Amino acid sequence: MRVGLFVTCLIDLMRPEIGFSVIKLIEGAGFEVMVPPAQTCCGQPAYNSGDRRIARDLAEKTLREFEQFDYVVVPSGSCGGMIRAHYGDLFGDDPELMNRFGRLRAKVFELTDFLVNVAKVQLPPGEFAGQVTYHDSCSGLRELGVKSQPRELLAQVGVAVIEMKGCEHCCGFGGTFAVKYGDISTAIVDEKCANIAASGAGTVVLGDLGCMLNIEGRLRRNGDSTTRVLHIAQVLAGDV
Repeated sequence: MRVGLFVTCLIDLMRPEIGFSVIKLIEGAGFEVMVPPAQTCCGQPAYNSGDRRIARDLAEKTLREFEQFDYVVVPSGSCGGMIRAHYGDLFGDDPELMNRFGRLRAKVFELTDFLVNVAKVQLPPGEFAGQVTYHDSCSGLRELGVKSQPRELLAQVGVAVIEMKGCEHCCGFGGTFAVKYGDISTAIVDEKCANIAASGAGTVVLGDLGCMLNIEGRLRRNGDSTTRVLHIAQVLAGDV
């Protein structure tokens, strides 16, 4: 079966190696991976900023490019949440688009949700050394129900998870929130960094690159040069 990979802007531009780890995992589960070359943004930044026209244009573009596949996998809770939870709002005045979106929506999965509940993978033990703590990204947790899936997969590859205090709390990124409300964002991410340190784990793992860059950036600015910040695809694929 064919899986359309929605790469996400941040992975494409900032950490393309994560995309290759995602492909390795999906192909390893027995699926053919297709990456539409003209894909761009899911429309979330425009939608969150109130620009519905641009958001809808991007949503229609995404619909055209991905409705052909058996499944659509998104290695980001925020982009996956935008597609599954908010495209219906953008298409609500167009019955034809809503029908097409309804068919697409049923096929859209966040990466770990896909691996656990669709592919039903049993990953072999990996060689990752050390303990990790896990940050639950807001959109993946609250819009897509991603909570147990990453932990189940980490257990499969033999990675021990130490739960940090406030693992479900926001990291302070929130896309344009971090730009508009810098002081509040900084206070939130400082609390997250303190909780990571208090866990005693040497690595924080997560499923959304926006959170990943925000947390890693603050750790480094605070003088922490040793705590590793990894996307779960990298850990599961053994690319660390």
